[in-house]
Amino acid sequence: MAGELEKLKVVAYSDPEFNNKISDGEFSTLMNPEKYTYNYKIETDETQAAGTSTVSPKFSKKLPENLELDFVFDRSGVINGFESTKDGIVDDIEKFKKVILDYNGTEHKPNYLIISWGTLLFKGALTEMNVEFKLFKPDGTPIRAIAKAKFQGFVEDNLRAAKENNQSPDLTHYRTVKEGDTLPLMTFHIYGDSKYYLEVAKANNIMNFRKLKTGQRIFFPPLQKQS
Repeated sequence: MAGELEKLKVVAYSDPEFNNKISDGEFSTLMNPEKYTYNYKIETDETQAAGTSTVSPKFSKKLPENLELDFVFDRSGVINGFESTKDGIVDDIEKFKKVILDYNGTEHKPNYLIISWGTLLFKGALTEMNVEFKLFKPDGTPIRAIAKAKFQGFVEDNLRAAKENNQSPDLTHYRTVKEGDTLPLMTFHIYGDSKYYLEVAKANNIMNFRKLKTGQRIFFPPLQKQS
C-alpha cells in the first residue's frame, strides 16, 4: 500500500550464502532509526624501505564496511501496539539478542545477518553492542532502552574478486577468453603492455597463442618488479 510505513528488518541465517534462515530469526524494529552510519577503512602498508626518510603509504585493499545502527525498545505506552507488560522490554531485547547476538550451533559464530530498510541492504555479522536502559517502572523493570550495535560487512569470496576487479600488474589474475580476444590484447589489458604475452603463453603451456579457445581460462602471473 502506498504510504505504508516500512520497518527496518533484520533476518538471521546460519550460513554465509544466506540460504538457511534461523528459526524465529527475524526482527523488525519498534521504531525506525533516525540515522545509520557506514564506516569504510582502507588498509595500507607503510613499511619503510632502508635508507629512506619518508614513506608513502601503499594501498593494500578496501576492508568490508561497518554499519552502526541504534535500535529503540519502548514499553512505556508511547508506541501504539507496544503497551507496558509485566517484564517491560526484557522479552523484546531477548528476542532481539537471539537474532543478532546468539552463536549459531554449527558454525560457532554469530549469525549471518541481512539488514534491510528502504535503500539499505547490508550483509554482515554483529561485532559489538551495548544496551543503555533509560526508563524504569517503580519496581526497577526497564521499559525503555537503546541498543547501539556495530556490524561488520562482508561479501562472499566468489563475489569479492568480481567487485574489486583488480588490474594491478603485481597481482595474480585469471581471465576467461571471449570471442575476439587475443593473447597480446589480454596481456595489454592486464599489464598495460602487450610485450609480456610470451611469458603468459609459457605460464599456461600455450603452444599457439594465435588460436585461443573461447571459454579458455588463462592465468596471468604477477610481474617481477624491475629495479
